[in-house]
Amino acid sequence: MPRLEMLRRRLGLAPQGKEQSMTITTSSATALVPTESPSKYLQQLCKHWAHNLQVEFTPENGTVIFPRDARGANHPGDAVATFNVAETGLEVRIDASSEGQLEGLKGAVARHLDRFAFREAPLAFDWHHPVHNGARSPAG
Repeated sequence: MPRLEMLRRRLGLAPQGKEQSMTITTSSATALVPTESPSKYLQQLCKHWAHNLQVEFTPENGTVIFPRDARGANHPGDAVATFNVAETGLEVRIDASSEGQLEGLKGAVARHLDRFAFREAPLAFDWHHPVHNGARSPAG
């Protein structure tokens, strides 16, 4: 089962009645963002986005779903950002349905975290693009 579909079902976003096809993630990026307050920033970020987006979070991890048509866009599918508290900072992963969606969300996540972490900003985002089947993903 694709990651987006699992998250949608867990968050109660599975289509009602007739099953719709899911878009498979084509672009992903991860970063370990060094900070002394990863849980604080994770919670602030998730609470902020919970006003407009589907969000689920605890003090240790969070998931945010960005709809395919957010802000007038027309991406092939929804994107998912996941946040996990790590010993040295905040782990961030973005799974998107297109390269443009991925790049836009990398910028949005960085800008929002920098706003919440203004005492530490600018935070370092060393984005990595996972390798799939021996080849670099299209996000590379």
